[in-house]
Amino acid sequence: MNKAKPYEISKRLVYDAYKQVKANGGADGIDRQSIEDFERDLKGNLYKVWNRMSSGSYFPPAVLGVKIPKSDGGERLLGIPTVADRIAQTVVKLTVEPTMEPYFHEDSYGYRPNKSATDAIGVARKRCWRYDWVIDLDIKGFFDHLDHNLAMKAVRKHVKESWAILYIERWLKAPMQQGESLINRDLGTPQGGVISPLLANLFLHYAFDEWMRRNHPNIPFERYADDVVLHCKSEKQAQFIKDRVAKRLMQCGLELHPRKTRIVYCQDDDRRQSYPINEFDFLGYTFRKRGCRTKAGKLFVGFSPAVSDKAKKEIRKTIRGWRIHLWSGATLRSIAKEINPVVRGWINYYGEYYRSELRFSLQQIDAYLIRWVKTKYKRLRGRQVKAARTVRQLSQQAPELFAHWKAGFAR
Repeated sequence: MNKAKPYEISKRLVYDAYKQVKANGGADGIDRQSIEDFERDLKGNLYKVWNRMSSGSYFPPAVLGVKIPKSDGGERLLGIPTVADRIAQTVVKLTVEPTMEPYFHEDSYGYRPNKSATDAIGVARKRCWRYDWVIDLDIKGFFDHLDHNLAMKAVRKHVKESWAILYIERWLKAPMQQGESLINRDLGTPQGGVISPLLANLFLHYAFDEWMRRNHPNIPFERYADDVVLHCKSEKQAQFIKDRVAKRLMQCGLELHPRKTRIVYCQDDDRRQSYPINEFDFLGYTFRKRGCRTKAGKLFVGFSPAVSDKAKKEIRKTIRGWRIHLWSGATLRSIAKEINPVVRGWINYYGEYYRSELRFSLQQIDAYLIRWVKTKYKRLRGRQVKAARTVRQLSQQAPELFAHWKAGFAR
C-alpha cells in the first residue's frame, strides 16, 4: 500500500512547469545540466522533482553566481538555478501567482500577466504631459538587499499552501556558488531565479506601492520591478516625496542610490523653466524634449520617449558581433532567418514610440550586408558603390526579406 505524500502536488503541474522552463530556455546551473541533458531521462527527472517536493524533502541546490556587464560599466550578479530547480520554482510560481496577482497595484508592470514594459512607458509618457516634474527612482542593489524576514511575512499573508511557503523560504536561503566559494545568503533573492520576480513584486507591493496608495494617493507612479518613476506637480513636492520615499525604504532595509535617483523637469514648448536635469531613462527609453507632430501635421516640441542612447549602442554592438560580412557560406535568406527574430524584437519594442530613432542603428545591418556581397561575389570586390547599389536594389525587390527592410529602415 502506497503511503500518501505529506503535500498534494500534481504530476501534471510539474510537467506544465517543465514545459514552461523549456520554452523560456536559460543557462546551465552548478550541475552544468542543460535542458537537453535533463530530457535524456525526462520521466525519471520529473519524478524526482515531484517526489521530493511532495514529500517535503526538496532542498534547492546552490545557484551559480555569474557576473554580467552593466551598461554603466559595472557588473550585475545573476544567480542561475539548475534546470530541476527552475522547474520546482515554476511549480510554486504557477500555484501562488494567481492568488497574489489581484492584490498588486495597477501601476506595477514588471513580470506580470497581461502587463508589459511598453504599457509602463505609455502611461509614463501621458503623465509626463500632465505633470511637470518626475522623480527618477533608483533602489540601490534591490535584489541583493531584499529582507528575508519581511519577504516571508508578506508570503505568509498571501500563500495558503504550507509546502509553497516552505520552499520559498528555502530558496531565499539557498547559497550561491562563485568560483570555488560557496556563499551563504541572509539577504536578497538572486536575479535569474524563476520565483525572484514574484517575490520582488510582493516585497515592493508593501514596501512601496501600498504605502504610496495609503500615504500619497495623489502621486501617480509607474513601477517595473525595481525601476520606478513618480510624477509631481512642483519641484518642492518632488523633493518632499523623494525624502519621504527614502525614509520609507530605509524602514524596509533598502536605500535610494544617491547619484542615480534624480528629480527631472519635463521641459517642452509650454514648460520652459531652466533646470539642470531635463531628461531621464526608463526601461530602455529616454524621455526628453523632442520635435513632435500633431495629427494635423503641426510641429511642436514635446516631452516624449524614444529608444535610449544606451539601447542604441547595445543594438549596434550586437550587430557588430554578428560579423555578417564573414558569413561567406550563407545566403541572404539564411542570414535573414538567423537575425530577423532579434531585429523584429528591437523594432516591436523600441519602435513603439518615436520609431525613427531606430533608423541609424538598424541601417548598420545594411552596412554589413554591403561588405558581405563584396566578399561573396568576385565581381563586387573592391566596388563599394556598386555593392551598396546592389543591396539597395535587393531591399526594393524583396522588402519582406529582412525585418528592418519591411519596417522601412533600408539604407
